[in-house]
Amino acid sequence: MTAPVTASRRSLPILSPEAVGGLRPALADVIEYRKSGLSLNWIIGCPLECGYCVRHLFDNFEMKVPRRLMSDEEAVIQLLGNPYFRAHKTPLQLLNRATDPMLPAVKPHLFNVLRQLDERGLTNHVLIITRWRVTPEDCAVLNDFRHLRLTVLVTHSGIADPAIEPVDSTIAVTSLRTLYERAERYRTVLYWRPIVPGLNDCDTDLARVRELSQRAHATVFTGLFFREEIAAYYRAHGLPMPYGETARRKILPEAAEQRILDAFEQGGSWVALFRKTSCGVAYAHGEADYNGHYGIRELCDICPPDQIAKCHTAWVKPGLTHVTQEARRLGATGPIEITDRAIVVEGLDEPPRYYLQHGFGYQCHDRDKPHHRRQHGRAPIGW
Repeated sequence: MTAPVTASRRSLPILSPEAVGGLRPALADVIEYRKSGLSLNWIIGCPLECGYCVRHLFDNFEMKVPRRLMSDEEAVIQLLGNPYFRAHKTPLQLLNRATDPMLPAVKPHLFNVLRQLDERGLTNHVLIITRWRVTPEDCAVLNDFRHLRLTVLVTHSGIADPAIEPVDSTIAVTSLRTLYERAERYRTVLYWRPIVPGLNDCDTDLARVRELSQRAHATVFTGLFFREEIAAYYRAHGLPMPYGETARRKILPEAAEQRILDAFEQGGSWVALFRKTSCGVAYAHGEADYNGHYGIRELCDICPPDQIAKCHTAWVKPGLTHVTQEARRLGATGPIEITDRAIVVEGLDEPPRYYLQHGFGYQCHDRDKPHHRRQHGRAPIGW
């Protein structure tokens, strides 16, 4: 067994209460419930200047030096005490919003929190997303956790323009191979994003990603999260605008997706390719999707047949009475409906909807923000 990794001599400083009070409330709140899991972000600041980073949305893109908002121990206490946390059930994400978890100064704290969770015997899914360097020594630490269902998603864009993607893509390629070759207790997913038509989807790009997918337990692809804050950064820095408008959801035009699917289908060797993060994570661990995407059948037409069968078996339409009780307890207003695709509610923002979704293993949608067929969770641009 590898020696415990602590954050003692290399500990990042903790911001003062005054400094934390000066942050945007959303950035100062270390826990956010996202579709792929309850997200814990107790470290902020990143030197990687990816032009499309969600850090633009939190006004901390210029924070280049990682700092902690609290100790690792306090972060764990807050996570486990969060009303949406359920032991062995709620999927978790660590440091996926305001820094890269594998930065040298950050990863001792990541490993410290992982160890604290694992020592409690928790079997929750835990997702770690990185585009930075992962060493064989890091893999040994990751393999040492005995209970957590751990997945490392390696972000790879292949974008050549250094003004948009200043991080050399070969770093992610090396990390992916290192992780995959040494995986024992964890799983590795190739996270191909963001895909922007005309920027990183030429035939050479597609062939390259197809080759890389052979060094991962699953491959997930997705488009660009192009919000107004990111568009403003593009304009200020004279970057080519990828789209003429912004959108609340990720943008991946239909034609671009079809080119990707055609390239992978004609590539020869079989690839486990998925549209949704949780689908790829679940497949890598030999489980059914915890987000209940099976209800959105058009998402499944590229999934392996055995995975579709697994998700079909696990996908059970919940009873209206039970769902209504839970939704009302969370503050739902208006009528509650259960279709063959999803639970449909009113008056609930994303965290309680995700709580219902992960609890029932069944999609949960806001009636005022419908998911249209073949556009599930995607912007209408190009569809």
